[in-house]
Amino acid sequence: MYLIGCDIGTQGTKSVLVNERGEVLLEAQREYDVIKPGSNWAEQWPDVWAKAAFDTIREVAEKADVTKKEIAGLAISGLYGGSGIPVDREMKPLHPCLIWMDRRATAQTSWVKENIPEEKIFSITGNYVDSYYGFTKIMWLRDNRPEVWKKTYEFVTPKDYVVYLLTGEDAIDYSSAGNIGGVFDIRKLTWSREMCEALGIPMELLPERIVKSSDIVGRVTAESSKLCGLLEGTPVVSGGIDAPVAQLSAGALEEGEHVAMVGTSTCWGTVHDGKEMPFGLVSFPYVVHDTERIYSFGGSATTGALAKWFKDEFADSEESVGKRTGTSPYQLLDREVEKIPAGSDGLIVLPYFMGERSPIWDPFAKGVFFGVTLVHTRAHMYKALMEGAAYALRHNMENGIKAGLKLDDECWIVGGVAKSTVWNKIFADITGYKMRQVSSLVEAPFGDAFLAGLGVGLIDKPERIKDWVKFRDPISPDPNHREIYEKQYSLFRELYEKTKETMWKMV
Repeated sequence: MYLIGCDIGTQGTKSVLVNERGEVLLEAQREYDVIKPGSNWAEQWPDVWAKAAFDTIREVAEKADVTKKEIAGLAISGLYGGSGIPVDREMKPLHPCLIWMDRRATAQTSWVKENIPEEKIFSITGNYVDSYYGFTKIMWLRDNRPEVWKKTYEFVTPKDYVVYLLTGEDAIDYSSAGNIGGVFDIRKLTWSREMCEALGIPMELLPERIVKSSDIVGRVTAESSKLCGLLEGTPVVSGGIDAPVAQLSAGALEEGEHVAMVGTSTCWGTVHDGKEMPFGLVSFPYVVHDTERIYSFGGSATTGALAKWFKDEFADSEESVGKRTGTSPYQLLDREVEKIPAGSDGLIVLPYFMGERSPIWDPFAKGVFFGVTLVHTRAHMYKALMEGAAYALRHNMENGIKAGLKLDDECWIVGGVAKSTVWNKIFADITGYKMRQVSSLVEAPFGDAFLAGLGVGLIDKPERIKDWVKFRDPISPDPNHREIYEKQYSLFRELYEKTKETMWKMV
């Protein structure tokens, strides 16, 4: 039997076909863009996600040398959808989804900080408040789009909207519910009426049915079967938020095991029993052992997005050569970076090109190139961007340790950025942790396929993920770079503290 995993990402959707041994047989991917109608605004219409999901699922199902009867099930994960999609009673979208990257809800964030005690919201939800969280974005829609608010029947996450289109069933998993923050009781594992009333968010606007990530939500309908290429009646398993599903794809189940999912952004996290919640990180139920374990992560808003921005704006030659030779322009940029010394000859980048999530939680933080001289080249700038992302990862790791999280000396790394050996070396040198790539580099869709197997009974327990995952040799920190990066990291931290007030004046 075979399983399909589908991950709906910020800039693209990928589906994979996997056998019972965890071998990836087929992959399909579609890319798309984020709508950015204003500074620090980011939204998407769900039809883009739906089409990409249906097309990639159909592609792996139809290209596979297997009968459709042999496809036992499908699970879907998705980007953190922020507000979720406001839909009417017919489940028709009323407004674009304000995704995780969107930081427009600054006034609502300020209101919460002024009116609801920090200890109250943290004690109930395990999280604090920032314009990153979905509940602040829901409040923004309430305050700024009254015509949409009046018609809204429910807020639906990106992947749960696609699950609904596949099955006709409306549900949300624990990880997706908890990631909304603010309105989810992380101890009782349900919506908090107290917080909903305090925030002015009617609980009726939140999905009534909350399930485990490995639960079967429904089955492919006759209508959706024609679009996705699966047989009518194929089980659809709930899945979860992409970050913890990617964490699962690396085999992380126990305290101390930590994973960096490094794609458009970085989500670095670990799993624990939830007895002590780490303030300043994002916490919600894990996608296996959902009712017993908590996933806590720190996340920088831009990582792969920095590389894409640089490629799009400054790498026309690499784009041209790449098209002629069939080589990724990112690989060509990596070759240039290898010639640049550690520390980029004193050039430092603050990677806050879309504000920043943890640990500084500053929607008005800006990207900064500091220390530029006539010595510096384009390759210096690109390497400094890579190093800036690694400094941000280290900053999150340090805050996790400060909050009481235990970390093994090896960090597992997944995601598109993990394909860059150069970047992995920089991560290792700057954080001081060994970096170990997962061999398949498939990340969340691989975890989805595993969840599908759990849901339909092909896999008997979560611990079997250890049999599925294969690793490459770890990349160790280079001791020759330690002194350079210690100095640069100290300056990186100091640079933000000395410029943040100026950044806020630009608002």
